[in-house]
Amino acid sequence: MLTRKQHELITFIQNRLEESGISPSFEEMKEALDLKSKSGVHRLISALEERGFIRRLPNRARALEVIKTPEGSVLRQAQDERAMAVPRAANANDALAALRSPAQRAAPANDVIELPLHGKIAAGMPIEAIEGQSTLPVPAALLGAGEHYALEVSGDSMIDAGILDGDYALVRRTNTARDGEIVVALVRGEEATLKYLRRENGKVRLDPANGAYEPQIYAPGEVEVQGKLAGLLRRYH
Repeated sequence: MLTRKQHELITFIQNRLEESGISPSFEEMKEALDLKSKSGVHRLISALEERGFIRRLPNRARALEVIKTPEGSVLRQAQDERAMAVPRAANANDALAALRSPAQRAAPANDVIELPLHGKIAAGMPIEAIEGQSTLPVPAALLGAGEHYALEVSGDSMIDAGILDGDYALVRRTNTARDGEIVVALVRGEEATLKYLRRENGKVRLDPANGAYEPQIYAPGEVEVQGKLAGLLRRYH
């Protein structure tokens, strides 16, 4: 069973796709469901995605596909019927159009994705990573495949890598990384920091990119990778 808000959201998304072929924006979904913030929309979409009702089309904002309805009907059947009709299409372009879902047919060139903004992360000594309740609009072109989130950088230990205090780190969620990659590292389950990851002599070393700071060395069990740096946003005031 879906919650009332989940049911309202999937119905709103499906109706919008049928009307225009374009998924509604986070702001439109927030207003339609009378929610206080877009982070509430993000949580609803994540819940629907986990339960197999919708999926996000990779690398595109406002690109949601409804896979099944709350009543349990699977929408793939309609897509299969369109696929069977392809041989009767007048030309190759018509065939492609018949196979594409409404969301796939409309892909704005200026896509913007609303990433969850999870507070601040240290580029210096580790500080607590605060779970925020806001979102950050990010051009989809800055992101690759996978799930992403954003963190505000606090500190100057990564300035030689071009990462400045006040920047927004765009992070791809993962729990693995290679040596030399810039990661979000959770230290001892309590504090998070943005550093180069290196392993040596059975230890994990978190290296800054500023000669004024020393590397931080921990036992492997004390450090958990929570993401890899995928991009940066900088605002000029």
